[in-house]
Amino acid sequence: MNTSVAFVPAPMPIARVVRVYFAEAKYESLRMLRAPAFAVPFLLVPVALYSFFGALTTSSANANPNVPSYLFTGFSVFGAMGPALFGFGMALALEREQGVLTLKRALPMPPAAYLSAKMLMAMFFAALTSISISIAAIAFDRVELSPERLIGIFAIIVLGTIPFGAIGLFIGARVSGRAAPAVVNVVYLAMVYLSGLFIPLPASVRWIAAFSPAFHLNQLCLAMAGVGSIMTQTMHVAALAGVAVLFAGLTIRRLTRVG
Repeated sequence: MNTSVAFVPAPMPIARVVRVYFAEAKYESLRMLRAPAFAVPFLLVPVALYSFFGALTTSSANANPNVPSYLFTGFSVFGAMGPALFGFGMALALEREQGVLTLKRALPMPPAAYLSAKMLMAMFFAALTSISISIAAIAFDRVELSPERLIGIFAIIVLGTIPFGAIGLFIGARVSGRAAPAVVNVVYLAMVYLSGLFIPLPASVRWIAAFSPAFHLNQLCLAMAGVGSIMTQTMHVAALAGVAVLFAGLTIRRLTRVG
């Protein structure tokens, strides 16, 4: 008679799982903060450009009182896009080629901890950029927004990095490490210019902006700033959620089949 008993591993305690996710996110964020080629452009460039162009558009602000809000939300969205796209797109492509994903799968850690850490890193950088732009706006008296509206825009920006992270994840899972910088730059610049963040699009091609998640995130921020938005806020949220689910699903399917 066979008396052997199958071995069933005990589930990891919830507290230990949380510590694993926290540790992975912490060291991923520290790694990126210590990389000047990544940290300097995404932490300093948006606030520097915002301060520069804010000073140049003083006369336009006198003619149109909404100009300061457009600049504030536009550069906030601009600052949130970069860490998500490049942190996923370039880093994942390089680490996939170097065998880091294979190593992570062999380690006794939750399968989603690696990607969750990158997403939290992108949200952390977006939070830092949003705070620095808010400080610059308050210091130079660029916007007249209540603390509640500023906090609301901050929350929208941080959560709004998710669809851009999903797009970066899709790029990083499908292109080589050498091609990733070029592909991410093209997608990044296309979304910046075709979403009308800073320059209004001609009426004949204005419909293109509806396909850019940057447009929908900016419209949510403008609505929070009290300027008003094109389409309803529910439609903007649905568009951002759809982008996140679509690209994340395609990438997970790709990584599951190919790696």
